[in-house]
Amino acid sequence: MTGQAVPAGRLRAADAGSRRQVARQAGRLLVGAVLILAMLVALGQLLTHQLRSSGLTRWDGSVDRWFVHRRTPGWNAVTKVATFGAETVTVAGLGLLFVVLLRWQLGRWRESVFLAASVIGEVSIFVCTTLLVERHRPAVPRLDSAPPTSSFPSGHTAASVALYGGLAVIAWHAARAAWLRTVATALAVLMPVAVGLSRLYRGMHNPTDVLAGALLSVCWLTVTSLVLLATGRTTERGVAR
Repeated sequence: MTGQAVPAGRLRAADAGSRRQVARQAGRLLVGAVLILAMLVALGQLLTHQLRSSGLTRWDGSVDRWFVHRRTPGWNAVTKVATFGAETVTVAGLGLLFVVLLRWQLGRWRESVFLAASVIGEVSIFVCTTLLVERHRPAVPRLDSAPPTSSFPSGHTAASVALYGGLAVIAWHAARAAWLRTVATALAVLMPVAVGLSRLYRGMHNPTDVLAGALLSVCWLTVTSLVLLATGRTTERGVAR
């Protein structure tokens, strides 16, 4: 015989253990999301109330005015392209594409689920934050139409960190080729910087909005990688045994 039948009781026990593992992971992700949301709301309330007339908020406005005075047709076009790299349709399309490619190439769901959770969780935390923190956009001429959301935090910056940062985490987790990890890391750094600067240049956000968007996704990527990637390796080793 080349194999041995597994008792039905053991299969049921393994299935129950898998469901418990999924429930634990979902619970940990929910706790992490709530904590990150609470942190962002606290920061937003601080900026819109206690620090509303502080030197920090005055510096916020001065940065946007500095960019306005240096606008040129060429940079207008460059920043429009950079912004498109973090638009909702771009992030959703690329995210779905990489979820499918990762499942196909790696033959497992762990990395695909991680990337999907990173992007979907970022959007959820962002939307909840904008509903709880009302901050007006900079008082400068804007180059884009403003969506009906608060200026805090920058959703484009958060989305770029979640997507490109998530891909870099996966590359370091699963890729063997050094060049692939290098390219993914470069994208994870350069894309959010380009997007954040573009949002400032185009008058859509304050610098603190951009920093808050980056903080949101960095914290969320940390949570999702610890919950889904680290525990996933432990679970796979247990299943193999």
